[in-house]
Amino acid sequence: MPPGIKWSSRLSVKLPAVIAVIIVVVLGSLVIVAVRVQRRHLTTEVVRSAALFSDTIKSSTYHFMLEDRRDEVYRIIETIGGQSGVERVRIFNKDGQITFSTDRSEIGGLVDKRAESCYACHATDQPIARLALTSRSRIYRHNGDRILGMVTPIYNEPSCTNASCHFHLPGQRVLGVVDIGLSLGEIDRGMLALERRMLALSSAVVAGLVAIVAVAARRVVVRPVSQLLAATERVADGDLEQRMTVRSADEIGALAASFNHMTESLRRARSEIRELMDGLERQVEERTAALRSAQNQLVQSEKLASLGKLAASIAHEINNPLSGILTSSKLLLRTVDEGRLPDDAAPLFARHLGLMERETHRCTAIVRNLLDFARQREPTFGQVDVNVCIDEALSLLRNQIAIQRIALDKRLQELPVVTADFGQLRQAFVNVIMNACEAMGEGGTLTITSRGVDQGAAVAVEVADTGTGIAPEDLSKILDPFFTTKEKGTGLGLSVVYGIVVRHGGRLDFRSEPGRGTAVLIRLPVAGPTESAA
Repeated sequence: MPPGIKWSSRLSVKLPAVIAVIIVVVLGSLVIVAVRVQRRHLTTEVVRSAALFSDTIKSSTYHFMLEDRRDEVYRIIETIGGQSGVERVRIFNKDGQITFSTDRSEIGGLVDKRAESCYACHATDQPIARLALTSRSRIYRHNGDRILGMVTPIYNEPSCTNASCHFHLPGQRVLGVVDIGLSLGEIDRGMLALERRMLALSSAVVAGLVAIVAVAARRVVVRPVSQLLAATERVADGDLEQRMTVRSADEIGALAASFNHMTESLRRARSEIRELMDGLERQVEERTAALRSAQNQLVQSEKLASLGKLAASIAHEINNPLSGILTSSKLLLRTVDEGRLPDDAAPLFARHLGLMERETHRCTAIVRNLLDFARQREPTFGQVDVNVCIDEALSLLRNQIAIQRIALDKRLQELPVVTADFGQLRQAFVNVIMNACEAMGEGGTLTITSRGVDQGAAVAVEVADTGTGIAPEDLSKILDPFFTTKEKGTGLGLSVVYGIVVRHGGRLDFRSEPGRGTAVLIRLPVAGPTESAA
């Protein structure tokens, strides 16, 4: 039985307890009824015996009364009154005077007609001539014992009116009363002993029945239910191999069969779910790989698109050093073609060759930066200085900013390094700065601010322009792929930026007011992206 169920709440306790209460109520009721019936029967028999006893006294003294031999009458009554169980015997005359009593102190006294022994006849002014047996008896207590009192009228008969020794008027129907008192102590003690024996027997029967019911309930109900409960708990813990043995064809057996059917259904369902989960995991992995590939291709495509947009400024930037190289080379060739070398030819050649070397290195650096920007590679996360990343993005766009006569306001604070991919962050900054330049056209101010936020746990970079701004109805759609407000835009720039920022565990926010410009805020955690974001 599981420890979580209180002892008083267990089925093995409640079921026998309920049955025990039912047995006690039913058996107790039967015992009470039986005792009452037995007591009533014994009382009825005692009343009959008392009536016979009283009639016997009257019959035994009949002849002596006719002959007025009172001494014999008194001797017979004294003998009878001395028997065990006889409390007293007394005789009243018609006037209520006690003419004889086993208690000699009562002789000669008068009995109150309102007393219990007389009230049955004298309840009315005219005494009742004949009384039923039940009306002649009474039960009262004396010295702690119950006493059965029985009155027997002595009726006037012809032999009494014609007796030679005495006579009674013919109209006088009752001459006197024989009043006896029989002790019920022995009967009461017998009934008490009977009640005790029946109580003991009933207790033994109840205990036996409860024990039998408890054993039967434990075997038929409690044990199977406990086994089913234990199996259910193991199933709840994930063990679906549990099975119950069906031992009966009743409700318990049906419950065990239903449990087996349930576990089998759960086992099949779990197997199907596992197969679906395995298939889903494979599909997720495949889709994730495809999505990452598409994202990388999108980033690379945006890089190429950015290079296309930078073509004019890059051509202008390369044209300046190439012009210097061309001028120096022409001057040197002209000097050589004239066939005469001035006295200061060596310093002249050295100066022009140095200029050519510097300009060549300058072109090489420009091309190297472009190739590095355009190179397709796998994302590599490492320690990145965000300010350096911003400076490299600005170096790629320096000529475009100069050509558009845009004023640059850099407010870069000292930042902690972040865990990020340098190339992807640079791509994000290039896209944001390029969008800002395109939004301003000719002139305007580009403000780039970097600062630490969240008590050093993250960095924030804000790129603000003074361009045309974004309409409120378009602000919620600017991250949608292929959405653009420019005639020649692809609509992929900011969506690529958003993807890069999200993969770095960051957040991209916008603030724009039509006619006054737009601000793009990039927040990046110092610790880098979580596993799910990466």
